[in-house]
Amino acid sequence: MQFVRIDDAVVHYQVIGAAPDKPAIVFANALGTDFRIWRDVIVRLAGKFTILTYDMRGHGLSDAGTSPVTIARHAEDLAFLIGHTGIGRAFVCGLSVGGMVAQQLALSHLELVRGLILCGTTARFADAETWDARIAAVEANGIAALADATLERWFTEAFRAPGNDELAGYRNMLTRQPANGYIGTCAALRDADLRAAVMEIAVPALCVAADHDGSTPPDVVAQLAKSIPGARYEVLKGAGHLMCVEQAEMLSEMIQAFTAMVAEDKTLN
Repeated sequence: MQFVRIDDAVVHYQVIGAAPDKPAIVFANALGTDFRIWRDVIVRLAGKFTILTYDMRGHGLSDAGTSPVTIARHAEDLAFLIGHTGIGRAFVCGLSVGGMVAQQLALSHLELVRGLILCGTTARFADAETWDARIAAVEANGIAALADATLERWFTEAFRAPGNDELAGYRNMLTRQPANGYIGTCAALRDADLRAAVMEIAVPALCVAADHDGSTPPDVVAQLAKSIPGARYEVLKGAGHLMCVEQAEMLSEMIQAFTAMVAEDKTLN
C-alpha cells in the first residue's frame, strides 16, 4: 500500500505503471466509497495507461484531516498526488463527487489535466437543506441509516436482487466509511457550485450518464455536458450511479475511445 501526508491528512493511493509512452489516467471515487469501485475498470486498462487511483480524504484508508473539507481542498490533494507520483499530465476520471473534484482540478490546475471523463456528476448537487438533512441523519444514526436509500441510487434493481453477494459487499464499503469523512464531503458538496465556472473548462471532456442513476440522472449529466465547451455526452445503459461496478467493460471502452480521440487530435495536445 502507498501513503503520503498531504498537509493535515495521510492519503492512501496506488500507482500502476505502464510503458513511458502510454498516457496517464487518474480515478477519483464517489461519496461513501473508496478506490476499489474502479477495480474492474482498472484491470481492463492496466498496461494501456499509467494509472493513479486513491481514496479521497475521509474515505477508505485516507485521513479526513482536521480542517474543513471543500471541493477545492479535494482538488489540491489530487494535484499534490499527481505531482508526488510524477505521472505527468493526465486524463482525470471522476465519479459523482470525484467528477466535481476533476472539474475543479481542470479549473485550478489546467497544466495537470489532459482531459476529463466525468461520470454521473454535475456542477451543482442538491440544495443545502438536503445536505444538512443527510449530515444530521449520519450524526444521529450513522451511515448505516442511509444504506438502503443509497444502494437504490447506486445500483439497478437487477443488481439489488436478493442473494447478490456483491451488493452486500458494497453495503459494507458504504457503512464502514469514516462518518466524519462522509460528513465532511457532504458539507463540501453542499457548499460547492461550479455551474458558472465550468463554462471556462479548457480541456476535452466526456460526460457519461447511466440510464438508471438515482443520484445524477441523464438529464443532469446532459446539462453539465452542455455547459462545458465542446464536451461529449454518452449514456451508459444498464447501470446505476456506480456505473464502474455494473458496466465496467462498457465504461472502459468509452474511456479508451475518448482518450484515443484526444491523442489523435493534434489540436488538443
